[in-house]
Amino acid sequence: MAFLDVQNLTKTFGQTTVVKGVSFAFDKGEFISLLGPSGCGKTTILRMIAGFERPTSGSIEVDGRDITHLKPNQRQLGMVFQAYALFPNLNVGDNIGFGLKIAGMPAEQRRARIDEMLKLIGLAGFDKRYPYELSGGQQQRVALARAIAPRPRMLLLDEPLSALDAKIRVSLREEIRAIQLDLGITTVFVTHDQEEALSISDRIVVMNAGNIEQLGAPHEIYNKPATRFVATFVGQLNTIEATVLDAAARTVSIDGQAATVPALPATADNGSAVSLTLRPEVLSVGARQGNDITLSGTIADVTFLGSVIRLRITLGSNLLSLDTFNDQRTAPPARGEKVTVSLASKDLLVL
Repeated sequence: MAFLDVQNLTKTFGQTTVVKGVSFAFDKGEFISLLGPSGCGKTTILRMIAGFERPTSGSIEVDGRDITHLKPNQRQLGMVFQAYALFPNLNVGDNIGFGLKIAGMPAEQRRARIDEMLKLIGLAGFDKRYPYELSGGQQQRVALARAIAPRPRMLLLDEPLSALDAKIRVSLREEIRAIQLDLGITTVFVTHDQEEALSISDRIVVMNAGNIEQLGAPHEIYNKPATRFVATFVGQLNTIEATVLDAAARTVSIDGQAATVPALPATADNGSAVSLTLRPEVLSVGARQGNDITLSGTIADVTFLGSVIRLRITLGSNLLSLDTFNDQRTAPPARGEKVTVSLASKDLLVL
């Protein structure tokens, strides 16, 4: 039996339906990300799980218990918000222990639990400080500790890293994942950042316009996108225009060169145009073992991204992005330079 079971969940505000019959189920201890653009319904789903929004229809079960219509304080769930939401008049220790005090935990036990949480988040000795004395990352750690101090059955995270700078975000998301694995707590994480979702999730729910576009492990979402939206939203994507040579044999022409692709739409006819897609990292400058397609092109643009250099290459009528590792001993190609690009036909997707 699934630990978190959401069935046919719908939410309507006035005449607008923002969540449209969403269903998913996850096991105990999984780290789940709800990923999608602003307005896709992911935060509304999280708020319905937390009890801050009442579903128009559908059901939510946690560990076999129907919590659809329970009040937030009856659900035994911990939540961390985008804004830290710490009490400015309480020090760190009292912020972490607030829920424990409300629950009536004796002072001695409360003190021990606060100390345990401070050690867990790497802030031992910070209990007497106030929120204004902490950095943004430290404040969000305190908010996380406050959420898990009462030992909730599940942890809900609503874009908790969006207010932090890039370097802090990376380190804190790794800490959150480490804590989650250490505690074994089922976690639902809302984000619009694909890198965050891919790097720390067991499974990802990709949302668009109130619907689930795809649900799967990070490598499935990235390598085998189920829809055009998923392919374009998660990671960079190239599109190559091609012409079908033989639909039965799945052969197409790319700038005059024949290639066999893994699949073609059922509606594809000989001579029809199709759009093929592939990720920047599967393209190579020059030949590579296993690549059976070679195209001639011109460097249109070069973007230095640190460890990776992104090339924009004009290949006939197509403009493609190609990612290559930075080599300190070799200068990157220059704009306007002629290059040969190779790829494997098996890496081409038809959406």
